[in-house]
Amino acid sequence: MTSLPDKVRNQAFINGKFVDAEDGSEFDNFNPATGKLLIKVAACSARDVDAAVSAARAAFEAGTWSRIEPRERKKVLLRFAALVEANGKEIALLDSVDAGKPIADCENLDVPDVVNNIRWYAEAIDKVFGKISPTGEGNLGLIVREPVGVAGMVLPWNFPAGTLSWKIAPALAAGNSIVVKPAELAPLSSLRIAELAFEAGIPAGVFNVVPGLGHIAGKALGLHPDVDVISFTGSTEIGRQFLRYSADSNLKKVVLECGGKSPQIVMADAAGNLDQIAENLANAAFWNMGQNCTCGSRILVQSSIKQDFVDRLVKASRSWVVGEPTDQATKLGPLIEASALTRVLGAVDQARKDGATVVSGGNQLFHETGGWFVEPTVVDDVRPDSALARDEIFGPVVAILPFDTEEEAIRIANAIPYGLAATVFSTDINVAIRVARRVQAGTVAVNGYGEGDITTPFGGYKTSGFGGYDKGLEAFDQYMQLKTIWVTLG
Repeated sequence: MTSLPDKVRNQAFINGKFVDAEDGSEFDNFNPATGKLLIKVAACSARDVDAAVSAARAAFEAGTWSRIEPRERKKVLLRFAALVEANGKEIALLDSVDAGKPIADCENLDVPDVVNNIRWYAEAIDKVFGKISPTGEGNLGLIVREPVGVAGMVLPWNFPAGTLSWKIAPALAAGNSIVVKPAELAPLSSLRIAELAFEAGIPAGVFNVVPGLGHIAGKALGLHPDVDVISFTGSTEIGRQFLRYSADSNLKKVVLECGGKSPQIVMADAAGNLDQIAENLANAAFWNMGQNCTCGSRILVQSSIKQDFVDRLVKASRSWVVGEPTDQATKLGPLIEASALTRVLGAVDQARKDGATVVSGGNQLFHETGGWFVEPTVVDDVRPDSALARDEIFGPVVAILPFDTEEEAIRIANAIPYGLAATVFSTDINVAIRVARRVQAGTVAVNGYGEGDITTPFGGYKTSGFGGYDKGLEAFDQYMQLKTIWVTLG
């Protein structure tokens, strides 16, 4: 079993330096594959968060990053991306061991995505413009875009480096200073990436990381009166707390991405492609152990082809090798923590009690390792009103729901609080576009599970979040503010 790199950063990164928490506190970070202590990490308090925010504000006001020419920021960010790429194996290993992610995914998907994201926003810096309003000859109306100031970022643990890059790249490109609170379950890659940013030339105080517990460090960041925007990815319950923190402090802007329960709709006219669809939807359901906010965890299949599809999905699920995360052959690693194992297995048991049929999987694997492994699980004949059909399980469990008509599929798809993503499979383009337009989700893929790419905005409907978008040029909007300069001409 592969361990962490020899040198691992486990302190806070504030004002260009690694420092212990002010009171010396640490929290335990566990290895999901063994259930054993991995490393102790600095547990930042409200005082540490205040120090990070103060450093960020001072750097912003000094203009060492916020007021330099955009092309100069571009040069530094491109050096930053190159350093991440050069240290990609180390960052991939950190996320694999820390979060239990398959190393092949970390090396071939996550880290290249981080590099691409930083480069893309670096190149976009000088391609986002303000405007001049139409006026009479006596006035000039300038509509300018300015960095918002200090941006707080609260990260999830399922894509530690990837989600970090979605947030920091546009925020830094826009000229902001940032304070990152990584998830306590997987903080290590954020600390290393911050160090690389400083090495690339991002000035001290511009990029700070405050690891710690959510109810302490995260809350302190949400309540801080000198933070201008919070970008949060995580559960809907915690997202609501950040709205309260904003209301109770300085009415800072809050951007929320709060998970989902993405419907995958398979129309009967797609019957000729069921093998490919089954492979695609196994990936949608089980990738990253199902710990993905757009996870295709409920599949709506037209009744006339349901049994044929279920048989093929079960076959596809059996190709998912469950194993130690740092093994290149592993496709499915452990769940993130012991409570996740309990939650996922409990959801499967409840589905049985609700009358559904577990046709494949449903069990814990590798008890002897002490890790939190669950085999890929397919549950058939799930009722639309049952917990498995409505709740975000966040594990490798997929629910099959039959439907008869297009209208019924749309009704079932929309009858939940979430609205982050969806997929429609149909060989009739009219059906595919009609359903895609009516499903309430921020991203709807057609004939293949996907979230778009860096050029497409990512965000949700309903309790999946609001306030801004990750990815795309639209991501700049949450880290910039518009100012009107009204000139009276003599």
